[in-house]
Amino acid sequence: MNKILFENKEIFPSKVVCIGRNYIEHIKELKNEVPEDMVFFIKPNSAISNRLVFPKEQKSCHYEAEISFLIEDNKIIAIGFGLDLTLREIQSKLKQKGLPWERAKAFDGSAVFSKFISFKEDISKLGIELYKNGELKQKGDISMMINKPFSIIKEANTFLSLEDGDILMSGTPAGVGEFKIGDIFLGKLLFDNKNILEMEFIVS
Repeated sequence: MNKILFENKEIFPSKVVCIGRNYIEHIKELKNEVPEDMVFFIKPNSAISNRLVFPKEQKSCHYEAEISFLIEDNKIIAIGFGLDLTLREIQSKLKQKGLPWERAKAFDGSAVFSKFISFKEDISKLGIELYKNGELKQKGDISMMINKPFSIIKEANTFLSLEDGDILMSGTPAGVGEFKIGDIFLGKLLFDNKNILEMEFIVS
């Protein structure tokens, strides 16, 4: 089982629950429609990693920075920085045919996380930034989300159980794009516009 670190403890999530199309500007940049209902997909434990590795035998892969939440008793107990890796060309072909996204979203190493830190403050003041090779690529915050984290958890519970240690990835702001081996990413979580967590990832 793959693990994350929370306050220096090892946690083994059973799954990562992801919400898609949760920022208007990201929906626009991919030329998608605003969904009537929440769009969910799941990444298995085998997708979890703390290293950013370019997927084997692929020519293209996109990064998507996401505020990520650690769940216990259906409550948010900690936050972390996450990267949802996406094989965009494959995803586009699957969407055109009305097929599931797993090949594009759930592959090994496609859910990359920083450590998680305990969080008991007002989540509405959380924000995220992603820098690629020193250039700001993505910036967003909870206020920009169509569906807020507590609503996502409530809706998820209508069809699946969130086990203790599971992770919620809450969607990505505009600015996603391709990356390559050797790129350096710096992910930051902000609270009230102040940096509270950052993690550097070098693509291998």
